Amino acid sequence: MKVIEIQGSFGIESLAVAERPEPEPGPGEVKIRMKASSLNFRDFLMVQGLYNPRQSLPIIPCSDGVGEVVESGEGVSRVKVGDRVAGCFFQGWPSGEPTAEKAITTLGSPLDGMLAEYRVLNEEGVVHVPDHLSDEQAATLPCAALTAWSALVTYGGRKAGDTILVQGTGGVSLFGLQIGRMLGARVVVTSSSNEKLERAAKMGADHGINYRETPKWGKAAREWGDGIGVDHVIELGGAGTLQESLQAVRIGGEISMIGVLSGGAKELSILPILMKNVRVQGIFVGHREGFEAMSRAMAMHKLVPVVDRVFPFEEVKQALQVMEKGEHFGKICLSF
Repeated sequence: MKVIEIQGSFGIESLAVAERPEPEPGPGEVKIRMKASSLNFRDFLMVQGLYNPRQSLPIIPCSDGVGEVVESGEGVSRVKVGDRVAGCFFQGWPSGEPTAEKAITTLGSPLDGMLAEYRVLNEEGVVHVPDHLSDEQAATLPCAALTAWSALVTYGGRKAGDTILVQGTGGVSLFGLQIGRMLGARVVVTSSSNEKLERAAKMGADHGINYRETPKWGKAAREWGDGIGVDHVIELGGAGTLQESLQAVRIGGEISMIGVLSGGAKELSILPILMKNVRVQGIFVGHREGFEAMSRAMAMHKLVPVVDRVFPFEEVKQALQVMEKGEHFGKICLSF
């Protein structure tokens, strides 16, 4: 079967199509004919050697993928042949709190990812996806959508009338907007592009802030949040944007730490966390139970993910180069 591998050394140019034996399922496992995958910033960092430089090579990259179950091993009962499923990012985290053992069961590193014609996964590590979604749309759910769901629902407990700030218009941010609106919350979006803010407004965003035009966007967001600040910030920038997020959030509010797009280290004051009684919660995607709850909610509300563009499976290099430029709106997908 065909797979995409990082071969020899890290870097986009090290990606190559290779042949591997077609896998067969053992007891408790299912064989999946892959249909689509989607890219996450983690995948880009992984390919570049910036995420886990000690990862042994070759490895199949990309954490997200959707396909059809074509064969099942002995004892499988959660899914059946013909079902359409997505692989869980954490293959060993079905529910509960994360542990060190669960944290090393992630697809795309240290485990092989989803850029293969066939994948064999344990039945405990797959989830049915909503019927109303295309394969490409469904492939956006395992990481980006579940991260936003975990932030706002599993840990955040957000409700109608709350105010939420999301940074940017990438996959997690737009899912944060969509899930927030689904919950009945008001949502403000930040971006460096007025055109993207207009598109976000058409998706239901209540307000937009261009952070290039308004560098002190935290104050602007606080004023929009009834003068007291927003209830919840989806923090994707990291150390470079956290200070503004602390300005934006209300006393007793919450910041979900998700990304490091602006860097992971910078001198900043932590006094606002103390003085405003802010809860800062790290979000590392989420567990299978959360994925299943999210899928049910999306099916009920017919939520449709935003796919910016779709590349053929073999054009993963071009897809990652688009991601590197940061000009996309929503998710970049690969079709098998």
